[in-house]
Amino acid sequence: MRSFSLLALIAAASLTASAAGAQNPNLPQADQNPAHQMHYSQKSPMAASGNPVVGGAEMYPNRNIVQNAMNSKDHTTLVAAIKAAGLVDTLSGPGPFTVFAPTNEAHAALPAGTLDTLLKPENKAQLVKILTCHVVAGKVSASDLSTWIDKNNGAYKITTLGGCVLTATKDDAGTIWLTDETGAKGEITIADVQQSNGVIHVVDKVLLPAA
Repeated sequence: MRSFSLLALIAAASLTASAAGAQNPNLPQADQNPAHQMHYSQKSPMAASGNPVVGGAEMYPNRNIVQNAMNSKDHTTLVAAIKAAGLVDTLSGPGPFTVFAPTNEAHAALPAGTLDTLLKPENKAQLVKILTCHVVAGKVSASDLSTWIDKNNGAYKITTLGGCVLTATKDDAGTIWLTDETGAKGEITIADVQQSNGVIHVVDKVLLPAA
């Protein structure tokens, strides 16, 4: 029942975001600081599509989150988890969604046996919870996050579809960091990978809910 409730929440959030056009006029305007805008564009090679290259593959803005993630050799574990959690159809839907996408290395850094345990059918609800702690309703760019961090005294709290709260901060170079509910921090290493149904930001940490 818990898994069903989370999936229903995602579907409802998707409809709400779509109805609002994925734009909230009450949110701060995007960060126009050229140094911040250039920071991520200079960190990753850009493909002809205008998107950053992820996992050695071109990311196509006319394909959805799952389709692009499947092409990244750095996200095979994430894709396997999405399939095991039954979230393929949801994250292929209209959204829009913002996904903080952990790499294979991020998953490998989990305690030994954690991933194998989560992928078991009897632990599906827990897997759905963790995955949806990486998903936000609506399309949120790195410049949006930068602005909201500045307007909230250097730390902006993000409520995910899984109910987890992530805290976004940034360093002097403009790199954005996410702190999960356990206090662990992950870096957005590649930002603003545009999708037909939202945006992906690659992160180097699996973001976990409180125990």
